[in-house]
Amino acid sequence: MGDTTVTTLEGREAAVLPPVADETGRGLLRRLRTPRRPRLWFEILLIAVSYWTYSLIRNAVPEQKAEALRNADWLWKLEHHLGLAVEESINHTVNGVTWLIVGMNYYYATLHFIITLAVLVWLYRSHPGRYAATRLVLFATTGVALIGYYLYPLAPPRLMTNTTFIDTVLVHDTWGSMASGDLKNMSNQYAAMPSMHIGWSVWSGLTIFALARTPWVRILGLLYPAATLVVIVATANHFWLDAVGGLICLAFGYTVARLWYGALPYSLPRTVADPRTARRGRAGGCPPTAAGVKEQHLTPDSNRPTEDGHPPARPRTTTKP
Repeated sequence: MGDTTVTTLEGREAAVLPPVADETGRGLLRRLRTPRRPRLWFEILLIAVSYWTYSLIRNAVPEQKAEALRNADWLWKLEHHLGLAVEESINHTVNGVTWLIVGMNYYYATLHFIITLAVLVWLYRSHPGRYAATRLVLFATTGVALIGYYLYPLAPPRLMTNTTFIDTVLVHDTWGSMASGDLKNMSNQYAAMPSMHIGWSVWSGLTIFALARTPWVRILGLLYPAATLVVIVATANHFWLDAVGGLICLAFGYTVARLWYGALPYSLPRTVADPRTARRGRAGGCPPTAAGVKEQHLTPDSNRPTEDGHPPARPRTTTKP
């Protein structure tokens, strides 16, 4: 990108000086809040370390079985009181269709990882200016969920002892839950509230709906969290109130991003300037011009009329290589 210069009436070129940087703490905070182009190696490392930390903390929460079962009983009674205790009937109905429930088991085990990572990759490639803010929503949502796991241990419906819920993974011998069958020792079974299957799926769905251009893709974005809600209930891994907890955590995540960046992630610019270009411009002694911005050069005496009385020609607009 060329240097920005302005030719004065005397014909001398003067560089446009950059604004004086604010060295105060407020200036530093402003720079931290400014969206930047994500770096692939950093994002891969950050996501890997973050998920490892999330799994470690979630599984380190004490499995308070007695309290978790008491909380599940209380929640089930509350849903009956509200007249919305529908999980048991859905669980039994879907379990009667073997191919459907087996598919839901695998959906529960895998799709929330696949879709969430796919949306992150899409954001990184197609919406780099919105990537960091949208990722912050996901991280803040997941972080506050860990507090919920610690403060409110909750058994999933399939582990309740005084109901007829069916553990569909055990019955159909499928790998559909990290907390069932041979995998039950790898995950905290009493961390059902809030549901991050819902938190992550709604995050993915809203992001797709807000930023995708193809209408049918946007519709799929809305259908994905709805299908996830049916799956978590049909497989008896969550109460529907767990989904409400996931939505509350997601609202917290969006609030954090809104306060940090001053706008919702989807309203931020789609792209950001490449910091390497900015560094090259600073190294050359002049600030780089924004992409697509042309430089104006004014010829001497450009404001004087010509000899035949006509107005002066417009300044020539050129771009230096």
